[in-house]
Amino acid sequence: MYDKFVFSTGLRPTNPKIFDNVNGPQKQYDAVIVGSGPNGLSAAIVLARAGLSVLVLEAKPIIGGGTRSAELTLPGFVHDMGSAIHPLAAGSPLFQQLPLDQHGLEFIYPPVAAAHPFDGGRAALLTGSVDDTAKTLGVGVRPSDEQAYRKLLNPIVQHWSTLAPDLLGPLRWPNHPLDLAQFGLDAILPATQLAKRFQTTEARGLLAGMAAHSIQPLTNLTTSAVALVLMAAGHHRGWPMPKGGSQAIANALASYLRSLGGEIETERTIKSLSDLPKARTVLFDLTPKQLLQIVGDKFSPHYRAQLSNYRYGPGIFKIDWALDGPIPFTAPGCEQAGTVHLGGTLEEIVMAEQQTFDQKHPDRPYVLLAQQSRFDSTRAPAGKHTGWAYCHVPNGSTLDMTKHIERQVERFAPGFRDRILARHTMNTAQIEAWNPNYVGGDINGGILDWRQLFTRPTLSLSPYKTGAAGIYICSSATPPGGGVHGMCGYHAARVALRNSFGKEVPILI
Repeated sequence: MYDKFVFSTGLRPTNPKIFDNVNGPQKQYDAVIVGSGPNGLSAAIVLARAGLSVLVLEAKPIIGGGTRSAELTLPGFVHDMGSAIHPLAAGSPLFQQLPLDQHGLEFIYPPVAAAHPFDGGRAALLTGSVDDTAKTLGVGVRPSDEQAYRKLLNPIVQHWSTLAPDLLGPLRWPNHPLDLAQFGLDAILPATQLAKRFQTTEARGLLAGMAAHSIQPLTNLTTSAVALVLMAAGHHRGWPMPKGGSQAIANALASYLRSLGGEIETERTIKSLSDLPKARTVLFDLTPKQLLQIVGDKFSPHYRAQLSNYRYGPGIFKIDWALDGPIPFTAPGCEQAGTVHLGGTLEEIVMAEQQTFDQKHPDRPYVLLAQQSRFDSTRAPAGKHTGWAYCHVPNGSTLDMTKHIERQVERFAPGFRDRILARHTMNTAQIEAWNPNYVGGDINGGILDWRQLFTRPTLSLSPYKTGAAGIYICSSATPPGGGVHGMCGYHAARVALRNSFGKEVPILI
């Protein structure tokens, strides 16, 4: 069903027979990238800009990894199959240097980056301004949550341009150590501890909803880091969505890569190194599980053991809806938000995330919802709408969470169920089948707790290098982890250029 939507962009390779299994490779490349997610495409672009011949291989019929879009429910309803809203894409140090707008990428910025409704018809709203957001917090409370919010977020937002390259990269001596140290003192805290600086339900709930993007208990160290980065990104550039669907990000990256001479081949499954054409170096936009299956026999026992011990986190259960009208949220401001966090109070979200981590299915899960069609008319027929949502579940869960998710939406938007025309669901097994990088439904490519925040996939000064010469890993299983920003690919490509080709690419600052 989604072939028509994607292939109309002209992304099917013009030279599908790069090599054949009978006569062997027909061409040698400087670099081959396995996997066409944003990180794989970004790595390919960095290498191609350095003058290398590059080939990207994708096992699926369509490029994009987690940034694919399709008509999942009814004709004319375009749904994001994976990621939907992209807080880190517009502010990515790499993407800002690429002419993606000249290759069809247009970001749409909702007036409210994210809304967090509560029972009783009120909501906390993350807007483009620290001051505007702060003014909605702590009314009538002394000391004011407004003041606490400004004190917490203003320094991060003011120094975002210098902080972003350090935050979106491997562990190293920072370019701006004082700014990063100030951020780190708050970021290392569990979100439950940081929340003690606020008194109101609104401020505490807003923080919890942001921290829950980490998909782990909010009592864990560094969960505040995820919340602070997402809030600062929202204040700095907003939380945009690509016009026409998240597929537009992959399409733009691919179009730019091809303008540099790079090649892309789809429907090419790589099971071993012998399946690859000749190349001086290979970068894998895959997680440790797949990397071991393909290259494991080339690694040292120590490196194999490290990859085997890599940990994946909870998964997700996802729903897409075709709707007869917009989601009828009760709380003012929610209708202006591209993203809505449904979970209620801090205490409710803390409980739900802990239950998920304890291999249970919360009755009231934290739900992350996007309503792209409110701001992008290309997503649905006139007068109709789309809805996109997921909740966290234990890794590998196959329990149908449809009723749980829809009950949470109905809780804050009475009458929602009456507007459902059709739905499409995916459990963790179906999600992994769609994108093998999402092992057990883990969309972060591995848990982002303090043990794996910077030491992913292994504890190494150069985590993009593997135990075999000329082989690198560039997926979200490397720093800085999940999200559509391309920085994992950028950093891996820099290492490959230096070690395999003796070339240097300036660090993004």
